[in-house]
Amino acid sequence: MKTLALILAGGRGSRLDMLSEHRAKPSVPFAGKYRLIDFVLSNCVNSGIYNVGVLTQYLPLSLNDHIGIGKPWDLDRKYGGITILQPHTGKEGGWFKGTAHAIYQNISFLRSQDADYILVLSGDHLYKMNYDKMVEEHIDRNADLTIAAQRVPKEDASRFGILNTDKTGKITEFLEKPDNPPDNLASMGIYVFTNDALIKSLNRYCSEEKSDFGHHVIPPMIKNSNVYSYEYEGYWRDVGTLESFWKTNLSLTDTIPELNLYDKEWRIHTKSVEKPPVKFGPNSSSKNSLISNGAIVNGIVENSVISPGVYIEENVVIRNSVIFNDARIKRNTIIDKVIIDKEVEIGENCHIGFGDNMSPNQEKPELLSNGLNIIAKRAIIPNNVQIGRNCRIMSYVRPKDFDKKNIESGQTIG
Repeated sequence: MKTLALILAGGRGSRLDMLSEHRAKPSVPFAGKYRLIDFVLSNCVNSGIYNVGVLTQYLPLSLNDHIGIGKPWDLDRKYGGITILQPHTGKEGGWFKGTAHAIYQNISFLRSQDADYILVLSGDHLYKMNYDKMVEEHIDRNADLTIAAQRVPKEDASRFGILNTDKTGKITEFLEKPDNPPDNLASMGIYVFTNDALIKSLNRYCSEEKSDFGHHVIPPMIKNSNVYSYEYEGYWRDVGTLESFWKTNLSLTDTIPELNLYDKEWRIHTKSVEKPPVKFGPNSSSKNSLISNGAIVNGIVENSVISPGVYIEENVVIRNSVIFNDARIKRNTIIDKVIIDKEVEIGENCHIGFGDNMSPNQEKPELLSNGLNIIAKRAIIPNNVQIGRNCRIMSYVRPKDFDKKNIESGQTIG
């Protein structure tokens, strides 16, 4: 059998706010040295799938640069390998208008690969799965479509597509993000299609209007085809919000994290940044933290994730934070519960994450209400600034944008 993997990697990820302002969501850094898309790409090659198409759209430059010709994942192959599929003009071209529509626009590529089974994946979920086992179960059941599913907390079920199944595992109903979910068996956004069934369904249910799998393709296939669930009990996270992204990063600092990055039998591959080893100064310390290559630590780091090239000066204290590549934190500064994007510079004697006032962010209360601050790419924060909780500091902010040194909780600067 021949399986083709198609990775949907064109989403903006608006609930990640400023983290996806300059990059597609699958390109967002994670766990210090990785990008979100590294996990699904590694799952493919670890499952023996070496024919992969990546569908991009929103701000693809960072993602394209990261993937390149696929060498870190052994996908730089003469036959098969990795193919970047971008929106195009011309016959049947145009912007992608939904998940199913993106694949519909690339149906000529689909036909050219002559695959027996099509694996459709999201490029921004965190998990380790052997897709080969799912494909085998799909074949054994003579299914047209198999949907990977997992039980989620009932209070979160409204964020997912919810499945109802009979005793054989055949799906009888699919509800896309229902307000009052009848069950908590959630679609993981991982689909195995028999090739002919996918092409037939795309031609039948897709149009030039917006077309998603959850709304337009899966419901009629449940009525007219053999559609089964594949229940997966391993680790899986959709880091679609700032809070879940922050929590999932910090969970990797646990003594035995649920997501094991050190498993030699299931390696997570990435395009590594060529930087020297980590360096610790004479008065530095670190505990319960991930420190990536090229970081220089002269202060104290606790329960945090530090990416490549971060420079932490003397008498700095960093707690419960995630700091992206090449940020610089100057002396005598305290960082508490903050996500700091790439190449940010924070001045001396600052306190970011100050006090107990948990007022939600005034512009984005639905995104920031748990005390977490976010500082976007290449912002520069001047000396002696105090920032409360649930604050947003926009990208490319400069010292002149701070008309006062005390930024109260819930504020946005920029």
